[in-house]
Amino acid sequence: MINLSFQKQLKATEGTFELNIDLVIPKGAFITLYGPSGAGKTSFLRILAGLVMPDNGSIIVEDIPWYHSEKKISLSPQKRNIGYVFQDYALFPNMTVKENLKFAQRKGQKRDLIPELLEVMELSELENRTPDTLSGGQKQRVALARALVQEPNLLLLDEPLAALDSQMSNKLQDHILKAHKTYGLTTILVSHDLGEIVKLTDTVVVMENGRISKMGTPQDIFMNRQISGKFQFTGTVLSVVKQDVIYVVTVLIYNSIIKVVADASEIADLRNGDTVVVASKAFNPVIYKI
Repeated sequence: MINLSFQKQLKATEGTFELNIDLVIPKGAFITLYGPSGAGKTSFLRILAGLVMPDNGSIIVEDIPWYHSEKKISLSPQKRNIGYVFQDYALFPNMTVKENLKFAQRKGQKRDLIPELLEVMELSELENRTPDTLSGGQKQRVALARALVQEPNLLLLDEPLAALDSQMSNKLQDHILKAHKTYGLTTILVSHDLGEIVKLTDTVVVMENGRISKMGTPQDIFMNRQISGKFQFTGTVLSVVKQDVIYVVTVLIYNSIIKVVADASEIADLRNGDTVVVASKAFNPVIYKI
């Protein structure tokens, strides 16, 4: 169990605002921090990791205070047993894949997870290569393996797949979910990708202006209409075209483009670039903005 109650003044382009967090995270949960840029999501992760100091409050993990302003406790990042995966990989360029993992191991660590992680992350054939010879997806697998090699209790993921194409992103999502389950992690992800969130997440924490505005399952947060059917896909609106008395909405879902017939009420607030759910209802596809 992770108990978070802290505040931090942050700077933004419009001035300063307060990050004010009051949240309990069950052990083994997979949660996503979701919200607009500048809402405080990355600062949330950095404070939890010990890279940024809150102004006041407390961070209690399994009854151990990682930070407590009144008791003047603030554990260093090295003592928090956290794995952190950044969007930009942050690998050492002069080290091979295997050397990057060895460097991340804790001193005196009893179990050597490197051979296992190389296999789990499909990196065995790449272990002697340096980061400059790897693709983006391969680098991100190395970054994930490096975060796991310390046997962390808590895994922090700051938009780790945002720079990857959809095919590679889907594959990496599988690796992340497998690692979360295999190693019994508590995982916190920052993401704007609704497909990724729905696939991976137990709970979505919506943040706005430094505060938690809403919490719930992905279905509760994003799919607020009760629709029965056999499929629901998230996509991006490319165009809305009127044809006689109906409208045809063109939607990009991963690498596929589909067209959905809609009526005036369904497209009333749709614009190009909106994120929508395409779902089945009574055997006919319906579309709505989320």
